[in-house]
Amino acid sequence: MNDMTTTIKKGRKFEQVLDGARVVFRQEGYEGASVDMIAKEAAVSKATLYSYFPDKKLLFLEVAKDECRRQADQAIERLETAGDPSLILYEAGERMMRFFLSPLGRQVYRLVVAESDRFPELGREFYESGPTIVHETLKRYLRRAVDAGKLEIEDIELAADQFPELCKAALHSRLVLGLQTDFTDDEIRRVLKGAVEMFMARYGKKGT
Repeated sequence: MNDMTTTIKKGRKFEQVLDGARVVFRQEGYEGASVDMIAKEAAVSKATLYSYFPDKKLLFLEVAKDECRRQADQAIERLETAGDPSLILYEAGERMMRFFLSPLGRQVYRLVVAESDRFPELGREFYESGPTIVHETLKRYLRRAVDAGKLEIEDIELAADQFPELCKAALHSRLVLGLQTDFTDDEIRRVLKGAVEMFMARYGKKGT
């Protein structure tokens, strides 16, 4: 297949195929998963699977985008509540971190980066399925927090970019370079706590 942006056909068994693929990709990873395994898990024929997804990469990326949307929805749910900004940012940040540090998150990142030169639309579709949604929601949350007098931010666009990057400190680079694939809760909490503290030190309401 020469076009990674091929329109995916939706049909009666689309979700069934997607659910089966999700299980297999989580268990076997992208390289270890075969079309036969996915068809068996989804309880459909290979012909049915190919009628929805003519390429395994398309199926993997659809699973990845769906999972990314799920994780984004969880982060958004927290960002749309009221309360102490440091607690809200901590919990939203943890949801983001758990996804990009997961085996699925790692595989998605590597595949998208590897294919984005040949298929620029691929990276755009993935980015818009999760990171963009979280970014826009984070901007709205920060704007509300500023209006409520809880934060002091002049450039909300920049601040909404900074927080997710703070949550990646050290961990993401070690992950994508293959230096470390498993992270303890203590490692995650250490980075997350530092991210929130640094963000609040810069943007927290002075004197509160």
